[in-house]
Amino acid sequence: MFLLCCNAVYPKMIFITIVPMNNEVFPVINSTLSPNYLAVWVSAQYGFKNVECQLLKTNINHTYRISTDSADYILRVYNPNHRSIHDVAEEVKLLCEVKNIVSISFPVANAKKEYIQEINAPEGNRYVVFFSFAEGKKIRQLTTALNFNIGVEVGSFHHFTGNKSIERVNYSVDILINWAYRHLARYFSEEMEEMRFIKALEAILPDAFGKQHPTKGIVHLDIWYDNMSIRDNGIITLFDFDNCGNGWLILDIGYYCMHLFYIEPDKEEYERKKDAFISGYRSKNQLPDNELELIPYAGLAIWIHYLGVAAKNFDNIANFYLSENYVKIMIARVKDWLKYHNIEVPHS
Repeated sequence: MFLLCCNAVYPKMIFITIVPMNNEVFPVINSTLSPNYLAVWVSAQYGFKNVECQLLKTNINHTYRISTDSADYILRVYNPNHRSIHDVAEEVKLLCEVKNIVSISFPVANAKKEYIQEINAPEGNRYVVFFSFAEGKKIRQLTTALNFNIGVEVGSFHHFTGNKSIERVNYSVDILINWAYRHLARYFSEEMEEMRFIKALEAILPDAFGKQHPTKGIVHLDIWYDNMSIRDNGIITLFDFDNCGNGWLILDIGYYCMHLFYIEPDKEEYERKKDAFISGYRSKNQLPDNELELIPYAGLAIWIHYLGVAAKNFDNIANFYLSENYVKIMIARVKDWLKYHNIEVPHS
């Protein structure tokens, strides 16, 4: 319970002070756990000595680097408003199943053989998972050879997950586009030209995917250079499976190619690198020629979906960048992508 009080320090101005009663802590939307305390907690949970903890990134989930005498690890603190305990458990289950098939950052159990811990944070319980450290570095300008290697890893992953399912979200057109539109409509006028463009996608995407009937399975949904580490010997390690779910496998391929398209200004070089990625993929998993036609549709579908993710998480990650200008920039990129593939989206 909280008490509202008037502050009379300045007689010509009115201030309302909210005073917690019974020493209650004022509620928060999202907190950042102390690295120093996490180091002590990790030492107790996992039995490591001389533990150091460094905050790497605050996002929807928070990521820390754990350094010990023997090895480095990654600790992820999940946002309870973004992922349920069931969602986290399904991600952990999937990663444990594929860790010997694909080069990934995988979950590490504590001394009690538990993969998921709970920490009582100010906003409520936060779920915590310990991961192996992905050795290497992030490389934005990828060579043709590295694109081939990435294709091999994605193809290996899809070879295992094709025609399988997981108890998580099903990435249909409704979830990818309509869901995003509904969240964006909370902040932007539906008369905005970019919003009308997104609305028009609801009509063309079901038709595109419906005609081809692409292969379904478990998808990563966020494969791009920022979610992989690359060693000097070219070994790729994939990570950040937080958005994994069920969907058309071509979604992962299309999204990766769309990022590659924007990173590589020379479009002839882009085509060579894309072909290398596809060749690497096909060395591990089938990819019919007719499904290649869906790459532009798959890329834009996820691109729009992540605009919706930003809107949904406006309170804790997107409030400093989500704006009309940002949406205009993102949609302009989509239009460049579609123009390159000679796809028109008629809208009013």
